[in-house]
Amino acid sequence: MSDILRFATAGSVDDGKSTLIGRLLYDSKSIFEDQYEAVERASAGNDYVNLALLTDGLRAEREQGITIDVAYRYFATPRRTFIIADTPGHIQYTRNMVTGASTADLAIVLVDARKGILEQSRRHAFLVSLLRVPHLVVAVNKMDLVDWSQEVFEEIHEEFTAFATKLEVPDLTIIPISALEGDNIVHRSTNMPWYDGPSLLHHLEHVHIASDRNLVDARFPVQYVIRPQSREFPDYRGYAGTIASGVFKPGDEVQVLPSGFTSRIASIDTADGPVAEAFAPMAVTIRLEDEIDISRGDMLCRPHNAPHATQDVDAMVCWMTDEPLRAGQKLAIKHTTRSARAMVKELQYRLDVNSLHRDVTVDALGLNDIGRVRLRTTVPLFADPYARNRTTGGFILIDEATNRTVGAGMVHPSE
Repeated sequence: MSDILRFATAGSVDDGKSTLIGRLLYDSKSIFEDQYEAVERASAGNDYVNLALLTDGLRAEREQGITIDVAYRYFATPRRTFIIADTPGHIQYTRNMVTGASTADLAIVLVDARKGILEQSRRHAFLVSLLRVPHLVVAVNKMDLVDWSQEVFEEIHEEFTAFATKLEVPDLTIIPISALEGDNIVHRSTNMPWYDGPSLLHHLEHVHIASDRNLVDARFPVQYVIRPQSREFPDYRGYAGTIASGVFKPGDEVQVLPSGFTSRIASIDTADGPVAEAFAPMAVTIRLEDEIDISRGDMLCRPHNAPHATQDVDAMVCWMTDEPLRAGQKLAIKHTTRSARAMVKELQYRLDVNSLHRDVTVDALGLNDIGRVRLRTTVPLFADPYARNRTTGGFILIDEATNRTVGAGMVHPSE
């Protein structure tokens, strides 16, 4: 359905994430000649051209030699367009990894072949599973530094496959690569004839993502009501937003939440004119046959397939700030286009991402902790379980005093 693949890179520090992306851009001829020449000049005195400089755009990153924020890059091949989220590897920047992976179709977790599976590798793989990223690629990097050893690769392959059985990852692919030398990145490696799988780019170009989108549950959060005060459109009243999931067509019966009124779709307009059908993630304006009071934060759905309306939300939360999360805390919550206030009624447990053990004795979640909470909101949210719908099942928590995003949440069914 779509020829755009969003993917995120993750892994420990110095595993070669930025070099991998630089190599992808360079070998797929997605950079300008003057950009490469600038990197060549910056690499003067080194044994090799530092392709990581193509992505480490921030000056602070260059000074520290690390990636400190999510850096988005774009490139295209004749088969597909790619949006890359280059996320940091340090544990204190795990929140940025969550941000980058939250909208990704695929995640690449890099593993240094010399070090094997590290705690941060497990942490990022678990987060990929928690965020329901449907496709996971483990790129075993720096194979050149272990003499292209098949035994080393197979040990890592076996260890990670065993760990992945504890996760909910529907599609796992493990590829041996050398980002520095370009082996198995765009072209198949001649140094590893024992590997008979695809190169990384070939996998990215061919991984099937069309069936990943939820085209069953029709969900349309209203973002804005369009009522142009003009002679050309004197009676126009449309509801603009991005379709979260499902398919909408003119003539379809829809229900409006929270009012519960029903109507039929009169037309669906886009920037390029009316369309016969619209599906996620299209941005459209929907007009209804009946005049119903609808405003920002309301949701259109099917009458017999509505999301769960609730003020008591059970969720897994990734906490993103130094100030700990505690029961009784009051925050703002942003769910689709709906905003509300929320109180943390209960902190049920903190999850150890290495052992997946549930610690029920904790009374707070610290920076980068993941735990299960129960929230009470001031108005009902129209939510689906995150496992079924990443858009209507996800939300963010905001500190009302500073207006900073302090947590990302995923709605889970009550236990």
